[in-house]
Amino acid sequence: MKKYLYILFISIGFIGYSQEQLKGVVLENSSSKEVPLQGANVFWLNSTVGAVTAEDGTFSLPYKFSYNKLVISYVGFKTDTVIVSENRYIKHVLQSSDELDAVTVTSRKQATTKSYLKATNTFTVSSEELLKAACCNLSESFETNPSIDVNFADAVTGTKQIKMLGLNSPYILIATENIPAIRGASQAYGLSFIPGTWVESIQITKGAGSVVNGFESIAGQINAELVKPITDNKLFVNTYVGINGRLELNTHINKKVSDRWSGGLYIHGNLRNQKFDRNDDSFLDVPLKEQINIMNRWQYTNPVKGVVSFINLRYINDNTQSGQIDFDPGRDMGTTNFWGSEIDTERFEVTTKLGYVNPEIPYQSLGFQTAFSQHNQESYFGLNVYDIKHTSFYSNLVYNSIITDSRHKIKTGLTFTYDNYDELVNIDNYERTENSFGGFFEYSYDDLDKLTLTAGIRADQHNRFGFFITPRLHVRYTPWEKSAFRTSIGRGIKSANIFAETQNMFSSSRQINILGIGGKIYGLDPEIAWNYGFSYLQGFNLFERKADVTLDFYRTDFENQVITDWENPSEINFYNLEGESFANSFQLEFNYNAFENFDFRMAYKFYDIQTDYLSGRLDNPLIPKHRLFANASYKTELTTNGSQWKFDATYNWLSKQRFPNTDASAPEFQLDEYSPTIGTLNLQMTKVFSPSFEIYIGGENVTNVRQSNPIISPDNPFGSNFDSNFVYGPIFGSMYYAGLRFKMN
Repeated sequence: MKKYLYILFISIGFIGYSQEQLKGVVLENSSSKEVPLQGANVFWLNSTVGAVTAEDGTFSLPYKFSYNKLVISYVGFKTDTVIVSENRYIKHVLQSSDELDAVTVTSRKQATTKSYLKATNTFTVSSEELLKAACCNLSESFETNPSIDVNFADAVTGTKQIKMLGLNSPYILIATENIPAIRGASQAYGLSFIPGTWVESIQITKGAGSVVNGFESIAGQINAELVKPITDNKLFVNTYVGINGRLELNTHINKKVSDRWSGGLYIHGNLRNQKFDRNDDSFLDVPLKEQINIMNRWQYTNPVKGVVSFINLRYINDNTQSGQIDFDPGRDMGTTNFWGSEIDTERFEVTTKLGYVNPEIPYQSLGFQTAFSQHNQESYFGLNVYDIKHTSFYSNLVYNSIITDSRHKIKTGLTFTYDNYDELVNIDNYERTENSFGGFFEYSYDDLDKLTLTAGIRADQHNRFGFFITPRLHVRYTPWEKSAFRTSIGRGIKSANIFAETQNMFSSSRQINILGIGGKIYGLDPEIAWNYGFSYLQGFNLFERKADVTLDFYRTDFENQVITDWENPSEINFYNLEGESFANSFQLEFNYNAFENFDFRMAYKFYDIQTDYLSGRLDNPLIPKHRLFANASYKTELTTNGSQWKFDATYNWLSKQRFPNTDASAPEFQLDEYSPTIGTLNLQMTKVFSPSFEIYIGGENVTNVRQSNPIISPDNPFGSNFDSNFVYGPIFGSMYYAGLRFKMN
């Protein structure tokens, strides 16, 4: 079966399209002469049917009698709408915008947008959506999104982790500005290293995604676009304070230093120095924390030569202390007086992006990305020691063009990655280097009406995996108005960084066992999986208001997986899959603009995720089979001085979750087979006083739901039964917060 899939990907040819065509030419006035205008956009109003003018200014696009308004646009020129009553040759001259008065166009900005046109199942979360929650870092940016699950990794470190399609974040390619960012040593805590105020938008793609960004994506791709110095506020200040002792300050300072250079300084500070133990188990409900995060960002833009470039320099220093409330690091570290943990991380990054668009041939472009990072984490969890140093380099060269016309687009390029890991796990040292060099080719077809297809293939040579091929295919078909049927298939491959990805295991008394022999990484083989998906998006009017419904189903089948086996309460075992491991994810989502400025979103999600463990086939632990999600947001009309009220509410309900087996524990430490069901409600209210100033207050888990006894054997943390990894719900209870935002342009 799979060899035929390879042949399908490699041998995909051109797809033709034949129907009645409207033809014409677009011109501009230059020195009192009419000359062809290349690269102008020509499309039918209120449709997805369009074209781009060729070098001689000509265009051709499908024509139907129902089409009667043709929109012609080009940057720097007035956008015109031409009435077309019959299929005739169109000759049109665009007027330069230099001769026009300024016009202001306003429209309602959507917080989350879904594309009806892309082949991939991608939706964009805007900064407006991110403001619906406290959103202090990227791991907290998905609280109002039903496609991403957010939960705590354990009951000690306070780390939030995300899942997509029921799979943990290591199976998601997480990037910033299309450069893979959360990987390797940063996998466990890296989402907390990206402040929410730095994020301009987030693009979420379900399924294997594009081959352009690498071969590691299996469940999906998340790309965070950062704010740009040239468009961000000259000064932005955001402060946040929570009753859990959390204080945050974000400051952006941007300046245009010349016609082509703009620079920004972004500073994030995070402090939590108060101790809380609301459930009286002697452990901190939330860890103590200090973080300083600084980014210096430069943007160069030369529209005449078609060049844009970004340079980012970033430094992070993050210190976290957790454990028993009486733990004093200076006194108790390395002893059995009190159980405690410290995680000290220092990270330095340099990323660059250079883009070139051929001014003479605008459909040809070249992009080059590089990223260097040095990550150093020193940590201990009780008597367990874990240190990791990770040096990483990534580069990607991408060329874009078309074949014959704009319906046939191609992307091709080369990728190089280098990773050096040096890990200390108690008394054992693990050191390795991984590098890969590969090329990719991606072909996109758009018939400018109903069909869009993207087919890509990668070929990579890896120093540990050898040579392998990664194919991906995405197809979108629109049989009727405001609809999109999508299907996808793709293969992904990745290293299993078992210690960096599973650091929560150190907050227990479990013995760590690696059962693999002969594999290239810790004696284990690489993880390989196929992802198959189908989705259907339909927009419609309900009581004369916009609505849409989305249904999708995805299945992930593992050829090989590194199993993390928690089924023995005194051990954690890592081994290669023998048998089957799969994840089925079904989601039904409904969005409705019920009345002006009021949006409602509701979703139901079902998971069937099973793995063949050494003890037999089981549902994966701590994953609810059923989840209900609802979000409602309302904002008042803007007044003449720019003031406004905003209200947001989010509800999550999770069904019971299977606990790892505890039958071998002493009777007092045995748990039920399943957790209770749980529901949480978050609320936020924002008062916008003016375009420059607003305040917000909110509450997370306002119904004060708390998991009882989240830690097993907390009174004897150095004993054989101690474990903090059975978390299924909130630990702190209700958490209220307030903050303000100030901006100056």
